[in-house]
Amino acid sequence: MSILIFIVALAILILVHEFGHFIVAKKSGIRVDEFGLGFPPKVYGKKIGETVYSINAIPFGGFVKIFGEDPHSQEISEADKPRSFFYKPKWIQALVLVAGVTFNIIFAWILISLGFMLGLPSPVGYISGANVSNAHTVIINVFPGSPAEKAGLRAGDTILSVGAGKNVLAGDAIPPEKISELIAKSLSEKIDMTYKRGAEASKNISLTPNLGGKRMIGISMDTIGTVKLSFFGALYEGGRTTILLVKSTVTGLFGFLYNIVTFHFDLSQVAGPVGIAGSFSEAKDLGFVYILSLVALISINLAVINLIPFPALDGGRLFFILIEKIIRRPIPPKIFQWTNAIGFALLLVLMIVITGHDILKLL
Repeated sequence: MSILIFIVALAILILVHEFGHFIVAKKSGIRVDEFGLGFPPKVYGKKIGETVYSINAIPFGGFVKIFGEDPHSQEISEADKPRSFFYKPKWIQALVLVAGVTFNIIFAWILISLGFMLGLPSPVGYISGANVSNAHTVIINVFPGSPAEKAGLRAGDTILSVGAGKNVLAGDAIPPEKISELIAKSLSEKIDMTYKRGAEASKNISLTPNLGGKRMIGISMDTIGTVKLSFFGALYEGGRTTILLVKSTVTGLFGFLYNIVTFHFDLSQVAGPVGIAGSFSEAKDLGFVYILSLVALISINLAVINLIPFPALDGGRLFFILIEKIIRRPIPPKIFQWTNAIGFALLLVLMIVITGHDILKLL
């Protein structure tokens, strides 16, 4: 079931992205030859106006064929040049390319806003003056190699109680700072903890606080509650949250790319299809709004990644347009084709490596 949800979500995100290219190309007077649901082989197609709308056998998203997007693969007559992507002004070409990314971000805004209307888990105090219900203390992050990771704790687990000898903290929303203080000051060798994961029964564990010579178990925590907002309040907070997520995603991505260049990258920072499918399994157990939040986060990640100025990505195409604008002539076809082929191959290798790492983590 989780894999099916993941496939459907991925298909929707790709369709949203391609629809962005499609609608902006149409509105810009560019001919669109085909808009397809899924990938070939074609199952059914109907031509409406000048565009073929098709349903294809492989249900993993969709595609759009824009006339003149690759002018080197076809002859374009003088009569057809006004409807060609290639012969449109550079700013229109850039608008068409950036439209897919823009639609992914707008889609994330819609999903997050819907989540706030239904009741979205948020840190207490995140929205000033908002009513927060069902507040509880949640593990936000588990540090690699820490006592918490060795004990099996995961991000998203709810802490029900923490005890050190006779000192016990319990309740629905234990202040995280109180938990940290209890662990740091306790003279007990072991820390007892009761936690709950999704719909599973609560579990009891014992940990020995020792991380870098300090009495720590290696977790970060926050008090999370459910925030439900009105339509306009949800739209506003959805937009604000989307902007914050875009900023944090950009920061995280640039950090990851820097680590790759300096050969200090850590594959645990990223997830491929297998890892993302596992996240959908956890989100499904937590509830529908968690699935909405996860899809929104993936949509933002797809948008940001697509803007990287790397061949085979929208950002790479935008970079080529910028170069052509500066040098005032088209990039030679062989350079265009070879850089895109090499870029695609490198992305494929990276995806295989990340997927292999995801699989190894499951073994």
